[in-house]
Amino acid sequence: MIKQYHHVRLPVDYELLEDGEGAPREGGFLRLSRAAEAAKAHGLNMIIDLHKAAGFSFDPDEGETGFFESEALQGRFYALWERIAKRFGGERHIAFELLNEVTEKEYGPVWNRIASECIGRIRAFAHETPILVGGYYHNSAVAVKDIEVPLDGNIVYNFHCYEPLIFTHQGADWIPTMDPAFRIPVTAPYGEMEAAARVMAAESCAGLDKLPAEGRLDAGFFIEFMREAAETAERAGVPLYCGEYGVIDRASPEDALAWYKLINAAFRFYGIGRAAWSYRLMDFGLSDERMDAVREELINYI
Repeated sequence: MIKQYHHVRLPVDYELLEDGEGAPREGGFLRLSRAAEAAKAHGLNMIIDLHKAAGFSFDPDEGETGFFESEALQGRFYALWERIAKRFGGERHIAFELLNEVTEKEYGPVWNRIASECIGRIRAFAHETPILVGGYYHNSAVAVKDIEVPLDGNIVYNFHCYEPLIFTHQGADWIPTMDPAFRIPVTAPYGEMEAAARVMAAESCAGLDKLPAEGRLDAGFFIEFMREAAETAERAGVPLYCGEYGVIDRASPEDALAWYKLINAAFRFYGIGRAAWSYRLMDFGLSDERMDAVREELINYI
């Protein structure tokens, strides 16, 4: 389906593929086709990830609002996916990711309705294309249990994992409460991470308040964090996939490598396919020069 090491996840904003009125942009579809052809030529599968839709972005700074309340914007969403399905539904190396990181839990029920409708429309043109569906809280693993969509042999439950957020997003300037100068090592005790999270992230961090204060991050943390999502997917008879995980470039390369080793053990424990964020730049780049000293070892754990 989505094989480890054998695919790329390609984020695509809706503006590439449609204009302000929702009409298709042929140049954008040609650009996407070239990417699909390049992936195929190199023996890679590819996920088309709709990273932003008209009326919705996971990033409030984008100013995209109203999607979950507007039938017109939802109609644009369906029409865009129908166009994508018509173009790429026959390509066996391509999968579709409906929408990146639904934010609030309150959107969960309406998102289930939208996703179900969209899957039905896609299936009219792409009968066997894998379709990835995530949940609220930015595709959190805790939301997987609440995904309710029509199931077939090519539906995939999707989640993202940047836990503990206070480590993977240390110093992130897009988090309003975060001190850009803040740094914390991967070996910091849970209690220290939790205390920092309540100040820098304004909330508890992945339930660290329920763990021994002197405990340290290990593979067991990730295995337990993913357990409910893995069990949900198993009951539904669908694969579970982690579409994003990674460490910000404010952390040291050595700490990033240590984190990747720990989360990799959980992925292997459950047999979860995944795509690290990101290949380059975007504050998380694996191919960036700063990672040169650890990359040869790191590639064994992504």
